[in-house]
Amino acid sequence: MQSRTDVGPVANVADCTMLLRPMEGRTMRVAIVHYWLVSMRGGEKVIEALCDMYPDADIFTLVYDESRISEKIRKHKISTSFLQRIPGAVRGYQSLLPLMPFALESFDLTDYDLIISSESGPAKGIIPPPGATHVCYCHSPMRYLWDHYHFYRSHAGLPSRLMLPMLAPLLRSWDVNTSMRVDRFVANSHHVGDRISKYYRRHATVLYPPVNVDDFTPTALVEDFYLCAGQLVPYKRVDLAVKAFSRMDRKLVVIGEGSQMEELKRIAGPSVTFLGRTPFSVLKEKLARCRALIFPGEEDFGIVPVEAMASGRPVIAYGSGGALETIVPGVTGLFFDEQSVDALIDAVLDFEASERRFHPATLHAHSEQFSLQTFKTGMRAIINEELMIRKADKLRSYPAIQRALEAQLPMFAADSPTTTLQ
Repeated sequence: MQSRTDVGPVANVADCTMLLRPMEGRTMRVAIVHYWLVSMRGGEKVIEALCDMYPDADIFTLVYDESRISEKIRKHKISTSFLQRIPGAVRGYQSLLPLMPFALESFDLTDYDLIISSESGPAKGIIPPPGATHVCYCHSPMRYLWDHYHFYRSHAGLPSRLMLPMLAPLLRSWDVNTSMRVDRFVANSHHVGDRISKYYRRHATVLYPPVNVDDFTPTALVEDFYLCAGQLVPYKRVDLAVKAFSRMDRKLVVIGEGSQMEELKRIAGPSVTFLGRTPFSVLKEKLARCRALIFPGEEDFGIVPVEAMASGRPVIAYGSGGALETIVPGVTGLFFDEQSVDALIDAVLDFEASERRFHPATLHAHSEQFSLQTFKTGMRAIINEELMIRKADKLRSYPAIQRALEAQLPMFAADSPTTTLQ
């Protein structure tokens, strides 16, 4: 192990271990960096949990729509990038992707001790000060640059289809380089952890995102309809559900809004109902009363299936991505193996043939492992461990203390492997 120049004596090992404690009892300046705050989805629920953990934290984001963000987040000091001043940026932020590296690096985080970035769109690319600890909670490496690049390009408008092949290599290079600015990666699923390893060559601790499972309650009043809820965009594959239920002439309720809304309405039969964006109370009621949730897309984690299970309702899902980590086949739901209308229809028929095997109490109990409190406890443990490791690194320059540390705290004897919290 490389030694460093001594800068002064430390009294004893007791003093050393005192220094290694996480920064409790004194003010630690915390910055939370989120890609964009323009709606309340899964990523923003993580930000709410972090706000609970660090009530004095400042928030940095590329663009911000105050009218669509929760009061809990709005209470914090929120700083936006220069992109906020571009007309139409709040609605058309995705078209500003080439400018986002410059915008992120313009944030001055010099005075912060702990930086927590929330990455799906770019967020980890901030420039952390040398003495700060940077923990990245990664919902996904940017899918439109990596595993979903060809899918996004094929569904983009003509200007994006022409520009992406020229811009994507530069953005990928920046994305990989900025992964070196992160001290600790936390992935929201093993599915995402594998991609972090593939694209960044970094290990990640797995910690599932928070779901407010206590907000959902099973009911005996189940009605004769299926539910599909989420953003209406191409990769969610809501089109499969609309086509399948139109063909079967079974009732499907679709909750959500997005770029595919009009196209989906055009192909839908009379058995499909679109409710658009609804209040939480409506979503909660529909989740509790549907026969099953239909989940046809491949997601990094997938919060809505957990909400359905918390409501006592099973999930019929495409068997890929995060769904494989949250759904137990035959106990909390069923999988179909390919994203096709026929495969989904077969899965619905299989479900109806064995519907009685699914028990609401079992489903709700299964969902509790993804609770908000589980996330907070796990995230705090990860952050405190990383703070301790960083403090230990600063003390390795003292050979006597290093030997004492290795005797008392074996975790500091060598680089510790990444842990996995589930």
